[in-house]
Amino acid sequence: MTHTVLVVDDDPGVLDVMVDMLEDLGCNVVKARSGPDALEQLAQNRNISILITDINMPGMDGHELAELARRARPELKVLQVSGREPRRDGLPMIRKPFSFEELVAVMERTTGIG
Repeated sequence: MTHTVLVVDDDPGVLDVMVDMLEDLGCNVVKARSGPDALEQLAQNRNISILITDINMPGMDGHELAELARRARPELKVLQVSGREPRRDGLPMIRKPFSFEELVAVMERTTGIG
């Protein structure tokens, strides 16, 4: 089964690396560069089953995005990514920088993809 993953990061370089890693895992990937853009993508694409979001973004941060996204889509699996933020809200988190193997391990543990 192919999963559709929405990846959100305001840094285009990081976003592209995450997209490449997820595509290597066999995922369909949709990308967004902000929280509002991500919420629009979620509203338009009902196939998205996993949200991976950076925490530190201008305007709407990843915590707020995760809360709003899960309110609209309670079944959505959420994984947060950060280089410096502490874990919060009980959501799984992966620390930047991370390797492909670390991403695979976290995806297997939290979403069953691997």
